[in-house]
Amino acid sequence: AGVGSRREMEELILAGRVSVNGTPAHIGQRILHSDQVKVNGKPIRIRVAPPPVRVLAYHKPSGEIVTRDDPQQRITVFKKLPPVRFGRWIAVGRLDMNTEGLLLFTTSGELANRLMHPRSQVEREYAVRILGELSAEGREQLLSGIQLEDGPAKFESIEDAGGEGANRWVRVVITEGRNREVRRMFESVGLTVSRLIRIRYGQVALPSGLRRGQAVDLADTEVQSLCQSVGLRVAGQDQARGQGPRRGSNFRGGRPPNKGPRRPGAQEWHSPSSVARVQADDRPLIDDEDLSQPHPDDEWQPSGPDAHLSHLGGGMKKRPQGPKKPNPLQTSWGSAKPTGASLSAPQRPDGGNRNKPRGGRPGRRPAFKGRKGP
Repeated sequence: AGVGSRREMEELILAGRVSVNGTPAHIGQRILHSDQVKVNGKPIRIRVAPPPVRVLAYHKPSGEIVTRDDPQQRITVFKKLPPVRFGRWIAVGRLDMNTEGLLLFTTSGELANRLMHPRSQVEREYAVRILGELSAEGREQLLSGIQLEDGPAKFESIEDAGGEGANRWVRVVITEGRNREVRRMFESVGLTVSRLIRIRYGQVALPSGLRRGQAVDLADTEVQSLCQSVGLRVAGQDQARGQGPRRGSNFRGGRPPNKGPRRPGAQEWHSPSSVARVQADDRPLIDDEDLSQPHPDDEWQPSGPDAHLSHLGGGMKKRPQGPKKPNPLQTSWGSAKPTGASLSAPQRPDGGNRNKPRGGRPGRRPAFKGRKGP
């Protein structure tokens, strides 16, 4: 702040002439950008860079609650999060105990408030498994608006996601997050929700490689774009993390592409066995398969000692194909990228930042698997 040298300031501190937020300072005390410092009773302006805004994408499993402390000693999502150096994790909205999927956390209270406020009109997309068939009349009611106990509600869009019978899936988009709102809306038209997965919040989609109970940091460009989408400007995000400015990035924010070229030489954060799966609960309706990719529709290939004679015709026939299985984790924007890739942005053709951290791609921390123990 230009008041004096380090030794001079230490002498002033020992003499009790320096205070921080109204209390005497001590040597080695850490100063935050929001602290008020006075020397000889006069306030001084300090130049302390604010901590970088972090945003965490967490894949919440069913059975966890979104609270810091629970008197019933149930599992809370905050016990699964990585430690944070500055501030604390703030949940962006809530998911009830039986709802799973994408849950965002941030260290910025202002960002969390803007993302949750109804005025921002931030979209939330859900994959919903319903018991029964949604009629045209019921669809129209849900899109035009219905009256719930706590006020009117409506879906911005409803899309069929495949399946049949008790394994029928739909994708819905809503711009608010009231308690059990999606479930109550379907109940109002006579349908029961048997499974509910949030697959997108704003422009951040649930990463296809993020397993349940794990979390991953959003890259700086993703954090900046998310802040800009709600009118919040974050200056110096790259410099605050000590990574330097990123040049030549083709990131434009907005909706993620359905497909994109893979960056040359890129490393994956996850093993092949960590691809996100939607596992069956008490109703085993979906096989334990990779739901982040379309169901394979290749022709049956002959095998055995006479396979080389299959081109002559005869008894070799295609295996009859059943109905295509639903992919609930695919959003209305397409399938999300795996962890280690951008959650909401096109990939850079130049291979990323030259200041590449050890063991992975630039700007992203490895997936955090949560703390062990109770």
